[in-house]
Amino acid sequence: MSRAAERLRLLINHLDRPPADIRAETTGALSFNSSYPQRLRYSWDTDLLTPDQRLSYEENGFILIKNLVPEEDIDRFRSAFERICRQEVKVPGLLVMRDVAIAKSEFVQDQRAVSKLQDFQEDAELFRYCNLPQVLQYVECFTGPNIMAMHTMLINKPPDAGKKTSRHPMHQDLHYFPFRPADKIVCAWTAMEKVNRQNGCLVVLPGTHTGTLKEHDYPEWEGGVNKMYHGVRGYDPQHPRVHLEMEKGDTVFFHPLLIHGSGMNQTQGFRKAISCHYASSDCFYIDVKGTTQENIEQEVKDITNRKYELGNDITFQDTWAFRGRLVQGERTSL
Repeated sequence: MSRAAERLRLLINHLDRPPADIRAETTGALSFNSSYPQRLRYSWDTDLLTPDQRLSYEENGFILIKNLVPEEDIDRFRSAFERICRQEVKVPGLLVMRDVAIAKSEFVQDQRAVSKLQDFQEDAELFRYCNLPQVLQYVECFTGPNIMAMHTMLINKPPDAGKKTSRHPMHQDLHYFPFRPADKIVCAWTAMEKVNRQNGCLVVLPGTHTGTLKEHDYPEWEGGVNKMYHGVRGYDPQHPRVHLEMEKGDTVFFHPLLIHGSGMNQTQGFRKAISCHYASSDCFYIDVKGTTQENIEQEVKDITNRKYELGNDITFQDTWAFRGRLVQGERTSL
């Protein structure tokens, strides 16, 4: 048994033992009762993750799976993205976003004008990513068997135009979500090509998923900030960082409280990734009024009202409910 596996064996036993059973032991000894279920806070035992992987996610809040999505699938997602950029198809509910630096320049009708597609749940080809069996089997380790696809994105990080607008501020994804509990939400983020520090890979602060949701707002960047790119306030800038350099098809799964962001794209090419935030269908909606999420609630409602002219009847929760799609099991709440 590996050292990490042994630590996990001891830890899960300690967490699951009733308080009355916990007693002082002699130095170097800890009794183990195998009748207790092997559970940790942040993952489920589905026989897929190894003890080392479960312990790593418990401690760090993310796990990287190499070569999970085949190249053929990624090439099909790329083709679907390009068709949308050429305006060959119109996808209901899709939000097409442009980098703030590009938006101020002359319009170019191809992928160079698009920095992100958001909410592609009505595009059958792109949404196929959210249903990939090899992705869902990992998602189930964090959400349980009833799974909703709640938020979809294809990111096309552009070469930085010299204003540093291609970077994404450090943030926690839970800031955007009016549903809980956080521990039953996970993001799957797949590299569509080689991703490294030069073209703006993800950077994470390991262990920050064990904290609380912090205040977010737009950072005061001289070159401007992309719409809805809120940044976390009050985190420790000296916290150790991990840059997630990935190959095409590699997929990282991470907790919604994990503080993360991405740097500038300092290359001449575009850096593409496709992602989906999943939640257990057992999750429930909350009222974010009076919390640090009020600012994103108002911004999302304003964007939705401008796009669909629904007036003030639409709620923050409504904007999520219509996007959610059941991808496995039963829809019990969300």
